[in-house]
Amino acid sequence: MFSRVAASSVRIAARGTRSAATFTTEGVKGNDFKALRDATKAHAGETSDLWRKIREANGGELPERPVYPYMNIRNKPFPWGQQSLFFNPEVNITVGEE
Repeated sequence: MFSRVAASSVRIAARGTRSAATFTTEGVKGNDFKALRDATKAHAGETSDLWRKIREANGGELPERPVYPYMNIRNKPFPWGQQSLFFNPEVNITVGEE
């Protein structure tokens, strides 16, 4: 019984991985593949330019982040303090002492 379930699970996982690996280029041949690749590169360049313009419009600084009541809920204190284990003061908002 267990071996049948394990074998079917492996088949399902392998089927999902195979279909995900061939999703974007399946059936695309020759010049179509090159056109798809060029379109992807152009989109990436346009997106990068957009974010560069957004960053320059703000003077290179991120806007102040709002603090909502549901953010950083601590029901039980961490053994190492109030902040999470991977806390970075340059990116994360500090949790207020309550």
